Amino acid sequence: MQQIVATEKIPLLLWLDDLDPEAMAQARNLANLPCAFHHVAVMADAHVGYGMPIGGVLATVDAVIPNGVGVDIGCGMQAVRTGLHSLDSTTLKKILAGLRLAIPLGFNHHKEPRPVADMPEPAEVEMPVVEEEFSRARCQIGTLGGGNHFIEIQHGADNRVWLMVHSGSRNLGYRVAEHYNRLAVALAARTIDSVPKSWQLASLPLASPAAQHYLAEMRYCVAFAHANRTAMMRVLQEIVFESSGCDQFEAPLDVAHNYAALETHFFREVWVHRKGATRAGSGEFGIIPGSQGSASYIVRGLGNPQSFMSCSHGAGRVLGRKEACRVLDLKEEVARLNARKILHGIRRRSDLEEAPGAYKDIARVIDNQRDLIEVVVELQPLAVVKG
Repeated sequence: MQQIVATEKIPLLLWLDDLDPEAMAQARNLANLPCAFHHVAVMADAHVGYGMPIGGVLATVDAVIPNGVGVDIGCGMQAVRTGLHSLDSTTLKKILAGLRLAIPLGFNHHKEPRPVADMPEPAEVEMPVVEEEFSRARCQIGTLGGGNHFIEIQHGADNRVWLMVHSGSRNLGYRVAEHYNRLAVALAARTIDSVPKSWQLASLPLASPAAQHYLAEMRYCVAFAHANRTAMMRVLQEIVFESSGCDQFEAPLDVAHNYAALETHFFREVWVHRKGATRAGSGEFGIIPGSQGSASYIVRGLGNPQSFMSCSHGAGRVLGRKEACRVLDLKEEVARLNARKILHGIRRRSDLEEAPGAYKDIARVIDNQRDLIEVVVELQPLAVVKG
């Protein structure tokens, strides 16, 4: 832990010493919520988000906060260790070409709905948004999306080639988050002494039907995001087999980093909101990716109660998307990747929003949380497809 801020209703525990002022203001808001419990944990990769910092961990009592989970519900990582020890440039290029043909990227979806069997089983609780979006979601399962989502081929310190997918719940999660945040805002407007609207942290009382419906739909989105990553990983493995002949793929490691879960901390049952944070219970495996120009890490949690048994979910942004496109040098960022012989997709100024220079130093992020995790395998990027 890097610092403690004790000026708010409950303390802020931070695993970084350079949190930007806007994100710090958001963290202070969290610490003054009526439903907030014990303390707020801010991970080493934290930066400003919508309402709650990305990289924040908040425990609540008797309430759930849609913006404490965010719009990409269930977003997370999946990683698979292969039997390969290396891949040459020609084979890597063949794999990337196959991926771009087989997996819709960005705003693209499948032209035909995927089989219903590929979708998670619906819960018995009423889920109005899932029901409305179900047919469209069938065209989105097995698609990457945009932003910081990626498919990456990596070489590990264990001398094995690894496959990694970062994606979430696509438009389904966005619709669920938007619907229930709107309900929470409407409820807050009718409540005396409610949380200021400007905080963007409206909550749903746990006993309310809206909260129960949100939790059911949130869990469905988490399951959908897992199924989405699994579908893409299956396609990736098929392409790797066709391109290299490799048929050895270990069981996938899959972790989500945007969700709320009922857990026991400091002798009380609470709803732990992880928004851009990975669960890191004792002995629990996690995935912390870097930028497309830096290492990623398979880690093992140490179960530190001070972070609500959590760790970072990545390197974290140091520049916003628009700012990165404005201030970063395209030639320098491309040269940086080319020097490391990484096959990448940075071609235009608009691609700079996902350039390595837009992200924090992942080595420092890892060092700042040595009391939360231990590194199992360090992975270096070989080739990447971005949404």
